Amino acid sequence: MKNKRKKIMGLTGTNGAGKGEAASFFQKKGYLYFSLSDIIREKLREKGQKITRNILIKTGNQLREKFGPDILARLVMRNVKGNSIIDSIRNPKEIQYLKRQKGFILLAIDAPVELRYKRVKNRGREESASTLQEFIKKEAEEMTCDENGQQLHNCIKMADYIISNNGSLEEFHGKLEEFL
Repeated sequence: MKNKRKKIMGLTGTNGAGKGEAASFFQKKGYLYFSLSDIIREKLREKGQKITRNILIKTGNQLREKFGPDILARLVMRNVKGNSIIDSIRNPKEIQYLKRQKGFILLAIDAPVELRYKRVKNRGREESASTLQEFIKKEAEEMTCDENGQQLHNCIKMADYIISNNGSLEEFHGKLEEFL
């Protein structure tokens, strides 16, 4: 008999590692999708502001500073029902809040920086980095120790599971299937 308990999976990890692909994989398995970044995007749309990676980072940090470092997690949980995947977790306080939710598991996705840079360039979104060196520098901004900032390395350390997405898409899907 299968376990019918609600599962909430959180996704964290580095830019271009494959979090979006993992989220899509879980959606195909019936998980509802939520993103902390989508909360920020919605706030920017309400104000008619342009949405770039720099503006997303700045606005997320401002929201954490004004309302507490776990604000995005608190907001997303208002909508979570049933088996869900929560993407774009970038602050340890968000994780601490989410780990208090029944059935929560944090999965980190990572990959070598050169591979991630190549993937980011191929997806064609405005990423604020036109060279590998700029990409590495931008990523360093997401690795702060500021309570209200992005702390990706600390988030990855807090993960229940870490998957390295350094091979083919089929290999990655195999790792995700094994995780499930």
